[in-house]
Amino acid sequence: MTVLLALILLPLFGSVVVWLLRGNEPVAKWTALAFSLVEVVLAAVAWLEYDPAGARLQLTSSVPWIPAFDINLSFGVDGIALVMVAVIALLLPLVLGYSWGEKLPAGRTHGGFFSLLLLEQALTVGVFAATDVFLFYVLFEIMLIPMYFLIGGYGGEQRTYAAVKFFLYSFLGGLIMLASAIGAYVYSAQVLGQGTFDWAKLVPVLADAPTNVQVWIFLGFFTAFAIKAPLVPLHTWLPDAAAQAPIGVAVIVVGVLDKVGTFGFLRYSLPLTPDASKLLTPMVLVLAVLGVLYGSLQAFGQDDLKRFIAYVSIAHFGFIALGIFAFTSQSQVGAVSYMINHSIATGMLILAIGMVIARGGSTRIADYGGMARLTPLLAGVLLVAGLSTLSLPGTNSFISEFLVLVGSFPTQPVYTVLATVGMVLAAVYVLRIYQQVMQGPVRGDALLASATGPGAVGDPALPEKHRRGITDLDLREKAVLAPLIVLVLALGFYPKPVLDVIGPSVGATMSEVGVTDPVTSQGGN
Repeated sequence: MTVLLALILLPLFGSVVVWLLRGNEPVAKWTALAFSLVEVVLAAVAWLEYDPAGARLQLTSSVPWIPAFDINLSFGVDGIALVMVAVIALLLPLVLGYSWGEKLPAGRTHGGFFSLLLLEQALTVGVFAATDVFLFYVLFEIMLIPMYFLIGGYGGEQRTYAAVKFFLYSFLGGLIMLASAIGAYVYSAQVLGQGTFDWAKLVPVLADAPTNVQVWIFLGFFTAFAIKAPLVPLHTWLPDAAAQAPIGVAVIVVGVLDKVGTFGFLRYSLPLTPDASKLLTPMVLVLAVLGVLYGSLQAFGQDDLKRFIAYVSIAHFGFIALGIFAFTSQSQVGAVSYMINHSIATGMLILAIGMVIARGGSTRIADYGGMARLTPLLAGVLLVAGLSTLSLPGTNSFISEFLVLVGSFPTQPVYTVLATVGMVLAAVYVLRIYQQVMQGPVRGDALLASATGPGAVGDPALPEKHRRGITDLDLREKAVLAPLIVLVLALGFYPKPVLDVIGPSVGATMSEVGVTDPVTSQGGN
């Protein structure tokens, strides 16, 4: 068994075990955490076993599934898939740690909640690792089921509406993708004499397909991935899902699940349909820049903290799409590293905002103010997360945004200039949120009750341990946030280990699409 297969099977097995233990909450929670930590170790082993200079797909395994149609249970990773597998391995134990003491809807248990999270992890790793197109489609659709129950069973007041909307959007996109996958199979049968869903076999076959064939196949895959990413105007499910999902689930949705869309562009849309990808690039770039500007403006105007995060992510996905479809090595490396760094920065931002909401009891921005007086450590964490979100130099997101813009400008100068407006808007909306929530006079019933009156946080008349009201970060919350802070700073100053893994896979994608790097061809770096 390869370590990659173990990365898929371990959380799947853990999900079953935790589900069976759900009647004993403490045991179920510790068991789930143990499985998630072992997954981190396996991800580290996979990272060490992976050779960036080696084969295109590594850690491979394949078992016949439906031989009559050449469908196999085939898995393997390139550098792009590997870093996304590592991201979800890292985030899940942090999500479990955050959700440890979270109040759940009546009749729900942490055992059931954690079991679904482990199942979602197994399916997501499978999606990133699948190298059979039909298997990818199956996992792409099945991964919706645990997320539907996580949002619909454990979310806010409008959780049913948000869960159904999320499911229908993604399911419809998957059906459209299936039509394209079948089209690819039929065309491969005409060329090879027998159809195949094997990704490695389809790439050279479809690369020589007529442009009109490629266009139809591209549109099916692109629609599914644009919904998942999401790109404007196919984005409307995300604000509702993010607003209604529990904080831990929102981290997985915004930090990992959405990346299946941008990963799909790189793994399927570009290599399978290179001519169509280049032909339809203007359409994609218009949607990308529209997403940057629309998401930024919507984020600026939000009055709900969780919906704010959703629109920030929509803007960032516009940057990622710009980098992918600018077709330079720098822009695509920047886009992939943006996928990773967005997961880290946004995951940290969601968790910090969740801690704010847990203390203030409201998601409305207007219900907060002056919170830094009561929770200085949480204020510092929110500031670091915000600075990473706006890509301040020295934080992890800066190098990603820099590479996207520098790499995109030689081939798409107009779209790149328009996208830079989003950088300015990001500084405005991030600092606005921080100012309103953490600075200024204390606002909000819960905050005022902690800041004033006998026994309040600031009342020196009582020993600190006897003061009532809102408290700063506890040990568990510090343990959840500390790894993300370390990664924000470490990758901000030394991103080389990640870029070295991404670079060769991006180069292989560029070669499959048949484009040359304008910087390299002119003698640059």
